[in-house]
Amino acid sequence: MATIKDVARLAEVSTATVSRVLNGNGYVHQGTKERVAKAITQLNYRPNDVARSLFKGRSKMIALFVPDIMNPFFPELARAVEDMAKKRDYTFVLCNTDDDPAKEVNYVQELKQKSLDGIVIVSSTISGDFIKDVDIPVVALDRILHPSLSSVTVNNRQGAREATTYLQELGCKRIAHVAGPNNVSNAEQRLNGYLDVVQEEDWFRYSFIEQGGYHFDEAKKATERLLTKHPEIDGLFVANDLMGVGALKAAQSLGIAVPDQLSIIAFDGITLGETTTPTLTTMAQPIYKAGARAAEILIEQIEQQNDQRQVEEFTVEIVERESTRRRDA
Repeated sequence: MATIKDVARLAEVSTATVSRVLNGNGYVHQGTKERVAKAITQLNYRPNDVARSLFKGRSKMIALFVPDIMNPFFPELARAVEDMAKKRDYTFVLCNTDDDPAKEVNYVQELKQKSLDGIVIVSSTISGDFIKDVDIPVVALDRILHPSLSSVTVNNRQGAREATTYLQELGCKRIAHVAGPNNVSNAEQRLNGYLDVVQEEDWFRYSFIEQGGYHFDEAKKATERLLTKHPEIDGLFVANDLMGVGALKAAQSLGIAVPDQLSIIAFDGITLGETTTPTLTTMAQPIYKAGARAAEILIEQIEQQNDQRQVEEFTVEIVERESTRRRDA
């Protein structure tokens, strides 16, 4: 069985550094964190494995890992997972990972010491090979992490096609896209759905695509770049609602009227989109249903000791609000 000294030796750091990474105490350079996380994965290091083995039976505790609790999409998911956990008499633990692979590994190791029964995980950064080998049930939510893992997602590519086609049907002639991160499966699917519709158009340029990183500030800046570089843009498909709000603010800062000069449609259907001025047209996910179903699949795998892969995909639907022109306009 690997020890903390083995991890330190492989990562070429001190045992104190490994301890700081595991406990999240003190500053550790990002590159060092990644080396330590890789060594932990390679050695399958499990702190306090002996103490953990003293636990008998299940803890009736599940965890939800999310990358950014400040994004309103994730509290809505968390409510669904928590409600299902409570319904099935499980304790619920919410872990905000900041898309930090070392922090994700640390959460896994610490919670396994407490005899955690299973994990629902939303992640852009965790190693698929690492998470598939965790010896408790894991269900991926919102995005695909590894082909062998159960997952609950939505029809991202088709939804993106429908969003972009909707803008065309409104009369938009130059449609741009504010994309999510390159390394996230659902962002890639939404980008591809947009491209399915526009890439054969005579007007299309790849400079009509900017990355917004699934963040408000990044999306605001990305939209400002797009609209400044290409003032002819009259339609904008944004890969999530939080970025859609950033796009609305960008248009406002440039004096561009929404929807009269620019129609904006986003993706997710979070309640934040109902509070903006104008309110945000969106491709709405069944967020609560998806979160509850992921938790239900996880608990079924725990209780039935069944690791058979299940893949479920929900359908999104358009919610028309004020950020797009009316169909009959």
